[in-house]
Amino acid sequence: MSETEFAPWLNPGEKPLIRFRNVTKNFGDFTALDDLTLDIYEREFFALLGPSGCGKTTLMRMLAGFETPTRGTIELAGKNIVPVPPNRRAVNMMFQSYALFPHLSVWENIAFGLKRDRMPKADMDARVEKMLKLTRLEKFAQRKPHQISGGQRQRVALARSLAKAPKLLLLDEPLGALDAKLRQDTQFELMDIQEKTGTTFVIVTHDQEEAMTVASRIAVMDHGRIVQADTPANIYEQPNSVYVADFIGDVNIIEGTVSPTGDGKFSLHWKEGQPPLTATSDRPFSAGDACHLAIRPEKVAISAQEPEEAVNVVKGKVLDIAYLGNLSTYHVELPTGTIIKAQTANTRRLSNRQITWEDTVWLSWTVTAGVLLAE
Repeated sequence: MSETEFAPWLNPGEKPLIRFRNVTKNFGDFTALDDLTLDIYEREFFALLGPSGCGKTTLMRMLAGFETPTRGTIELAGKNIVPVPPNRRAVNMMFQSYALFPHLSVWENIAFGLKRDRMPKADMDARVEKMLKLTRLEKFAQRKPHQISGGQRQRVALARSLAKAPKLLLLDEPLGALDAKLRQDTQFELMDIQEKTGTTFVIVTHDQEEAMTVASRIAVMDHGRIVQADTPANIYEQPNSVYVADFIGDVNIIEGTVSPTGDGKFSLHWKEGQPPLTATSDRPFSAGDACHLAIRPEKVAISAQEPEEAVNVVKGKVLDIAYLGNLSTYHVELPTGTIIKAQTANTRRLSNRQITWEDTVWLSWTVTAGVLLAE
């Protein structure tokens, strides 16, 4: 889903489907959500990402109606849903365990909620067939859950959740039980199904790669607050804090103090005896401000000879090499003791690696490669 096509959050006239307004949730002395305000728009695939205990599951359980806020309001399609019981909300939740009925066939599992709502038989048959087709399970309709694979069970749970055409589908770590390869395939299936149905999906995950793959926007959470809510590209390239930069992907963080040099450029004074590094920022920093420069390893070039025209160059010794098939990550120790990671793509098959352990190397990066962060 390209951001130019779909970005309702950039349109001031667009009304959010979900609004959290100053929501706080206390469990005794523990604050699970802390004065949280958030908008989620229709047709979004929104990811809640963060470590255990950051509040993401509490936030989701509030949307489902299993928890009520201590303070604040939650709106769905303009209505305050706090007093509305879970079974009367246009919301469905898919649990990590899938919770399928073992004695019912795939068809009966998908039809279960519709039957309970006393949907006319002809409508129910049509709806279940539509769901089977959507999740590519037509051939398995008469099988029991134990007769199909984990990935197929996951799709049955999804079909059942979508059968009642909820405005909002909540997915709690939905791919946690799948192996890596199947997980990846299923991520793309989820995106495809979400796009076809137009249902708003909110997913809870602690897997950054999963959030980056499926989501239109990600909310990175910590201690009951949203630290940054933005598109995957902005969270990766323009993190607003060291916490976000460090939480998503691999990153080098260099601490120091800055002095402005004009034109949005800054010198970062970082280690005694080392020349200052140059970076750009559109944020205002004053001379002497403490600062962190965050640089992704793939933006750091590594070479056996000193590069001639690079702006930021440091010299060090190769401490470690992680070979990941398509990539190699070099851990380089500088004379100051700082370790910086540089990453290169392995484009040629078994190319003779020029750089090896203990080699002296030069690392370099452009003025715009890093992000200057205040905290």
